[in-house]
Amino acid sequence: MKRVCAILIGMSLCACDGAKTTPRAIAGADPGAGRAAMERVGCGACHQIPGVRWPQGKVGPSLEGFADRALIAGQLPNQPQTLAAFIRNAPALSPNSGMPPMPVTEEEARDIAAYLYTLDAR
Repeated sequence: MKRVCAILIGMSLCACDGAKTTPRAIAGADPGAGRAAMERVGCGACHQIPGVRWPQGKVGPSLEGFADRALIAGQLPNQPQTLAAFIRNAPALSPNSGMPPMPVTEEEARDIAAYLYTLDAR
């Protein structure tokens, strides 16, 4: 039984580590435009965002190291299409989320996702 537990723990650690190394490129997206969109719509009112000096909200989690997270809002797979959809309308994907729908276009949501994927733990 101990051996089975050790194998399962090892597999889960490998799975988490794999999330860190999985590239999440978004073709055609512009991380710089994403950061600018985040500043324009005020994502910093709720989140601490590396690269955005003010505001540094504390209602939502810090977005530092976001690229290394396996899940979005603790329940959705951290993948580009899911993230872009979550950015535009979080309540549609996660009804209990405290994040409101954001006034961004699909392109801006993809740019924001591209910026968030630059925020690894390094």
